[in-house]
Amino acid sequence: MKNTLVLLALCLTCYSSFAQTDRQQIETTIQLYFDGWATGDTAKLSKAMHYSCHLKNYRDGRFILFTKSDYVSRFRPKERDKNLSTNIVYVDITDNLIAGAKVEIHTATDKFTDYFNLMKTTEGWFIVDKISTRTPHRIRTAMPEKEPVLKGLSRPWSMAFLSEDEVIISEKEGDLLRVNLRTKVRTPIKGYPTDVVGKMGGFGDNAGKFEVVLDPQFSQNKYIYLSYSAENEAGKTTKVIRAILENDALTNLKTLLLATPYANECCHYGGGMIFGPDGKLYISIGERLFTEKDEPALPFAQNVQDKRGKIYRINSDGSIPSDNPNFGAGATPGLYAMGIRATQGLAHDPISHKIWFSEHGTQQGDEINVLKAGANYGWPIKTSGKYRFEGYTPPKLKDSTYTAPVWFWQQTVAPTGLTFYTGDEFPTWKGNLFVTGLSKGSLWRVTLENETVKNVEELFLDSRVRARKVLQSPMGKLYILTDEMNGQLIRIVNRN
Repeated sequence: MKNTLVLLALCLTCYSSFAQTDRQQIETTIQLYFDGWATGDTAKLSKAMHYSCHLKNYRDGRFILFTKSDYVSRFRPKERDKNLSTNIVYVDITDNLIAGAKVEIHTATDKFTDYFNLMKTTEGWFIVDKISTRTPHRIRTAMPEKEPVLKGLSRPWSMAFLSEDEVIISEKEGDLLRVNLRTKVRTPIKGYPTDVVGKMGGFGDNAGKFEVVLDPQFSQNKYIYLSYSAENEAGKTTKVIRAILENDALTNLKTLLLATPYANECCHYGGGMIFGPDGKLYISIGERLFTEKDEPALPFAQNVQDKRGKIYRINSDGSIPSDNPNFGAGATPGLYAMGIRATQGLAHDPISHKIWFSEHGTQQGDEINVLKAGANYGWPIKTSGKYRFEGYTPPKLKDSTYTAPVWFWQQTVAPTGLTFYTGDEFPTWKGNLFVTGLSKGSLWRVTLENETVKNVEELFLDSRVRARKVLQSPMGKLYILTDEMNGQLIRIVNRN
């Protein structure tokens, strides 16, 4: 019996290790280091670092070298400083065997910047080398200005960073482009699916190319994920595919999600996508209706058997995770949350690891929400705004619980993309949520405390413009994409 228990424990340990991606295992190792550093827990520090680890610190113009044992011996148990924050700036993995990472530790007075080399062994990932520096905080007040980087984009919708200077831009009414931000050279990527809607319809039509997202392991597998409005003889719908990007062309296209049925409605496709910290792909699908008078007795967004008005969670190959919430018999595969009208933006909070999303209302009712497994966000039964069709009376559904938004605006904003800021250019903005809008106001800064909105500030009141996406580069630069026929990529710079 004892041998059986030991074997079971070993199996569970192996399963736990392999259930995580390499990136997640690396982040777990770094978090162990953070926790040990913050509390003086030498056991955690030792567990995070390989026995051969050496640490180099730059101070007063010279490097100081420590062995692992020397370094660990300097720590004593202490209470975690409430002003301390930690951040993994980036992780770069090669062949799933070695990796490099940049991390930051902020105290009330200093910023510690560490560069880790990590190695995968039979026992997991370890820090094998560290070089660090310490910089006193110099608080720069924010004096943001817009600095155009690219012009002449055809209604840009999304952007993904290949590196600090090279990006993929998805033009809603144009091409999928590879762009060098330094030289401004633009290269159309060939092989985009031929069923993409080729011609816009009338008022309210927002069909076209939507999101572009890179696989977390893009440097190894070259996978790229695209959402767009697809059409056939029956109408249009939202479609998500995976492809391999190589030599500026898409190959090995695979459909991951098709939000059937095809229909003649030409708005509210959704199409937002993000990889969560769990390595799963989250996808928003809009309700597709322009007015509530066209709602069936059981609204699309409240019908678990209908693919519209939902948020999905799938594996990168399109299969369904076994730990997805259960919505009952007949529920559409991959369903993660429901009651959605027109979500386009999804963002990952690097501190709490929660996913936040924006939501379009009708007349007012624009929202910011936190994504929760199995949640029902209420549309069209519950809304913080007014209905477009004044005579609409929502049905009363039994045994339904609705999740309220974290924030909603009193005016129409039409929120789109959103991102959490972790850069250094605007220190007083660190940890804030930024949201772009298509209506009044182009950029909003939201100060949060856990899941409570403490302050909302509209920026650039004198230069409002339809903005589709706000995003941050690997090195922490803040950008927005404008939703115009002569669209722009604009960098937000601090002139102070």
